[in-house]
Amino acid sequence: MPERILQVVIKEFLELWRDRWSRFRLLVPPIIQMLIFGYAATFEVFGVSTAVVDLDHSQESRELVAGFGSSERFHVVEVATTSQAVEAAIEQSDATVALVVHAGFAEKLRKGQPAPVQVLVDGTNSNTALIALSYVGEIVQRFSAAYQLDLAERVLPGPKTAPVEVTLEARPWYNPDLNSRWFFVPGVIGTLTLTIVVNLTAFAIVREREVGTLEQIMVTPIRPLEFVLGKTAPFFLVGLGEVMLIALTGTIWFGVPFVGNPLVLLLGTSLFLLSTLGLGLLISTICTTQQQAFASNFFVVNPLFTLSGFSFPISSMPGALQAITYVNPLRYYLIIIRGTFLKGVGLDVLWPDMLALAALGIGLLGLSVVRFRKSLD
Repeated sequence: MPERILQVVIKEFLELWRDRWSRFRLLVPPIIQMLIFGYAATFEVFGVSTAVVDLDHSQESRELVAGFGSSERFHVVEVATTSQAVEAAIEQSDATVALVVHAGFAEKLRKGQPAPVQVLVDGTNSNTALIALSYVGEIVQRFSAAYQLDLAERVLPGPKTAPVEVTLEARPWYNPDLNSRWFFVPGVIGTLTLTIVVNLTAFAIVREREVGTLEQIMVTPIRPLEFVLGKTAPFFLVGLGEVMLIALTGTIWFGVPFVGNPLVLLLGTSLFLLSTLGLGLLISTICTTQQQAFASNFFVVNPLFTLSGFSFPISSMPGALQAITYVNPLRYYLIIIRGTFLKGVGLDVLWPDMLALAALGIGLLGLSVVRFRKSLD
């Protein structure tokens, strides 16, 4: 039995080595995708196009507007003279945020009264709008606090006493600078691995059937289980190599720290690869042509990505979709890889996710063997 499996493994490696395009796909595109995703996938927003109209023309209003001009979060693209002009800028998508300072702004401040400022936001991209609004709030809050302190120093006679303040001191754990790339890069590693391994294995048996070599192989003494294992082992090793390549690219290029135990990550990656291999082989046993395998691969991988928690919190999804995520191997692997990379947690914390991946891997591989037997019959 081991000899027959070894022969299939050698055959798969020889086919891979002879195919220059396959070697290219395994090396260059993952690195390029890692770099693209690493830069593009982020929660942070910079250079939000902003239109400004100052109808008060006071020192206070100019200082407030200057706070937006000096912030890297906003890029003032238009300084208008009327409210209608900034509304038109938003409607024409020339600006995402518009700041309107109405007349009487400084007068109300000097009297100690609330001085409202109008902010218009293009809500077409709700994520950008919400983040931009939070940045607006921070700038306005800083301006308000500085103005109150300056007003107290100018108005109150006698010895000055510092105003009593209650401040919130945040202390982020595991990601002190709240760098969103530290969150996304480990997720990209898992996502690219899923896509590459499922894509490779989805064509494994279909290609043999389509070119007519499957029948020739099955007239040999090899058993279906041995054939499936021989097909699985090379892609498992290739998957490990892909994880190392993508992980090194992400950690070195983007400076994402790894504080966990490499052996824990290796175990989690191995279980994840078993699940993805089983999924790809199941697709391969169901489909009869490579076109069908390609379409099925696209149909399966995209929902797995969306329902993994890569960028959308699973807790925010409807209950039915949350239930579906429990059969998604990428969901568990993202917890494992982010936990080992950033938190340094071990098996005492990650064992439920490891167990779930093991169950999914065994189940998918077993189902693939059963489907392969039926397809032969």
